[in-house]
This record gives sequence, structure tokens and C-alpha cells, in this order.
Amino acid sequence: MLAVICRRLSFAALLVAVLASRADVGMAADAPMNLLIISTDEHHFSTLGCYGGTSVETPNIDWIAKNGAICTSFYATTPVCSPSRASLVSGLYPQKTPVTTNNIPLDDSVVTFAEILRRRGYATGYAGKWHLDGGGKPQWAPKRKFGFEDNRYMFNRGHWKKFIITDEGPQVGARDKKGNPSYGVDNANEKTFSTDWLCDRAMDFIGENSDRPFCYMVSLPDPHGPNTVRAPYDTMYENAAVPIPISLVRKPEQIPAWGKPAGVKPAQLQKLMRNYYGMVKCIDDNIGQVLDTLRERKILDRTIIVFTSDHGDLCGEHGRLNKGVPYEGSARIPFLIHCPDKIKGNTVVNSALGTVDFLPTVLSLMDTPVPHKVDGRDASGLFTPASKDEWEDIAFIRSTGQPGRSSTGWISAITARFKLVYSSNEEPWLIDLKNDPNELTNLFGQPAHKEKSRWMTERLVAYGKVHDDEYLEIPRIRSWVDQVLKSN
Repeated sequence: MLAVICRRLSFAALLVAVLASRADVGMAADAPMNLLIISTDEHHFSTLGCYGGTSVETPNIDWIAKNGAICTSFYATTPVCSPSRASLVSGLYPQKTPVTTNNIPLDDSVVTFAEILRRRGYATGYAGKWHLDGGGKPQWAPKRKFGFEDNRYMFNRGHWKKFIITDEGPQVGARDKKGNPSYGVDNANEKTFSTDWLCDRAMDFIGENSDRPFCYMVSLPDPHGPNTVRAPYDTMYENAAVPIPISLVRKPEQIPAWGKPAGVKPAQLQKLMRNYYGMVKCIDDNIGQVLDTLRERKILDRTIIVFTSDHGDLCGEHGRLNKGVPYEGSARIPFLIHCPDKIKGNTVVNSALGTVDFLPTVLSLMDTPVPHKVDGRDASGLFTPASKDEWEDIAFIRSTGQPGRSSTGWISAITARFKLVYSSNEEPWLIDLKNDPNELTNLFGQPAHKEKSRWMTERLVAYGKVHDDEYLEIPRIRSWVDQVLKSN
């Protein structure tokens, strides 16, 4: 009996030694790839150096692009929080999830990429804003995990600036005079400010699971407003020259009904953007720490890293802030991916893609089959130079609305160069993104672009039939579509 106990103890000691060794040297070369997703909120792509930004230095985010791929035409399938997030995690169009506007709960039947990986033995987790469980705010650790097994630091809604950990679990660290959670910074520091705190949770998870395959998503509530940030980032750009967008002031013929200005003034924009830059810099510095953690654990070359956002922020373009419209600053989002051994450094993907394409693409790169039908396309071949796959350069995005009750709205087809927008209250808009990056000129109806309008409309109609998009049945949109298709 004693000999048996000794043998068991020896085996246990050996197992501990093996696991410790694996943690020290990293996973075996043929081990499954890890997946780390870093998502920001309401982030204009042009604030990043890899997208041509010059106002903020973002060397750590740029490292992902330099050592992986950058997508130049990646779009939020619906450019507001909940629908975009739902399409990213599910690979389904918003009308299928059925999260077509904010605060609609994700359907219980949805199987996310995290659930697929969890079933394959991955350690899974999530920290940060979720926005897919209805109206709860902040609502820590929603009961429905959707595959993100460690969701202790997931909160449903809000753009909180300070977090703390208490004996009762995580809490918002700033309070108003009545004791309710507030968006105040309240002297938050490098341990309690939202971006720092959430990235620390990601690094903790990586450290705890570096000896096994893992999937972790950290969803940062910045640089979404309120445009406030902790010191020293709050004063880092106080003297920065904020460029005023050309489209801030437009002529009437340059303004579609869906793009009417909200009255943003240059002085207001100067103040807002200086703090916005500070938030972006804080994000980049924290991503540098996350990358260092992967290096220290010797698993950087075993980890797919994705950097993206749920939607953009117009940042004064077209006289507007925030999102919700098909303009580039609102709908186009950063998408960078580091995938060792499969994606070469400095890869540029120009074809139009959307958040709906994320799930099938990333799982393909991980050699993981999708066990059910999704709406998104596997775009992994675009990231591989040797690929001979044919690809149709077009993506589809849509406005928000209530399921089954949409009588107004817009729907758009986008390629790497052109954007066609149909709306319920005016004629369509066709924009040449290459020659008109400020999106000021409507080319719809011009003979030189007739065939392009027709082809994009045909593809939009085909999408609508396959995916049951009710926006194409709105009378005004239907009428314009029929005119285009019937024209010679």
C-alpha cells in the first residue's frame, strides 16, 4: 500500500513538473493556437499610426499590423454597439441574432466562436463591456455566458472609467452624490482606470492559462465618450493641433438626409479630441504590456491577436460625433490580426469585409471547423499570399431598427472603392471612396457609374433574399432598387 502511495505521489510530482516546464518554455510547436481579441469602443481608425494617423503615437497597436495583417475596408455590420458585437461573436447578420439595435438580448440559440472553442477544450474568458444581455447596467457576470466561461469581469453596459475589486466582486469605483455608479474618473490610476484594470484582467488570465489553449476577449469601453481619461493622459495632448475635418462644413447638395450635421463646432472638437487622443494613447500603452506578457510567457508565436472595435466615431466629420450612419468614420473600423506562421508581416487586405465575417475567418485560421451554418464568409484566403481563392469584393451593412417593424432606415453595399447607400427618405447615394474620401459627392445616376450601381444593387438584392433583410422591402427603397434593375 505504501509503495502504491509513493508511486502516486511520484506521478503527481512528475505531472506538476511537466506542467511547470510547459508554462516556462511555452506550448509545444504543434499545440493549438491561442486567440486574444482586444476590442475598443467607438474608435476612429485614423487615430492609429498604421492607418495613417499622426496625432497619436501607437507603436504597440502598429506592431500587430507590422507583424500581421491590416484590413483597410473592414466594417461594422451595423455601426452601433449591440448589433455589431452580436454579429462579431456569432457570424450572423443582426436580423438573425436578433440584435438589430442596442439593448436587445442575444438569442439563447446563438453559438459564439468562444463556445465553439470551449467545446474543443479551450480555456475561455471575457472582460469588459458586453452589451448583449438587455438593459442591465453595469450587471456584472451575466448568467448567460455564451461560451465565455470566465466572465467574472464582464459587465453588460456602460462606459465606466474606474473599477475596483471588493470582497463582493468587481464594482464601478466612481460614485455620484447618491452613491450610484458614475462615469467619473475619480482619481483613477494605473490600477483602477478602466483600460488599465481590464488589461490587467487579461494579463492575469493569460498567466493562469498559458500552459493550455485559451481564448480571451477584452472589450475596452474607451475611447467612447465621455471623453475623459486618467493622468497623465488627460494633459498629454492639451496643446495638440487638432485637424478640422474638411467635411465639417458642407454645401446642401453634399448632405444626404441620413448625414445631416449635428452642429459640431471647431472649438468643441478641439477639446473633445485632445482627450480622445489621450484615451487612445492609454489603450496603446496597455496593449504594449499585454504583448510583453505574451513574450514573457513565450507564447507570442502561439497566439492569434486581433485588434478591432465595435464601430467608429465621426469625430467631427460631416459636423457629427458618434456613429449610426454609413459614413466611413462611423462604419469603418480598425481590424488588425497577428497570426504566426500563416499571415506574413505587413499584409494588407483591401477587400471589403464586415464583423459578420470574423467568426468563420478566425476559426479557419485556427483550423477549427464551424459546426453550424453562419452568414459570414471565410476570408482567411485573403490573408495568405499563396491563396488562389476567388473572392467577391463586397460587404453589406445596415442601420438600426426594431425587428419586424422597420419602415425607415438605410442599407448599403460597399466594395474596396465604392459605397452605395439606399435609404427610406431620399434618392440613393453612390460614393467613390478612392477619389472622394471625404464622401461629399453623389455619383448615383451618372452614366459613367451606371453599371457599377446596377452590379452593387444586384448583389444587395441577392443578399436581402438569402438573409431576409426587411430593409429592402421598405417602399421607397424597393422603388429605387426596381428602377436600377430595370434600367438599360
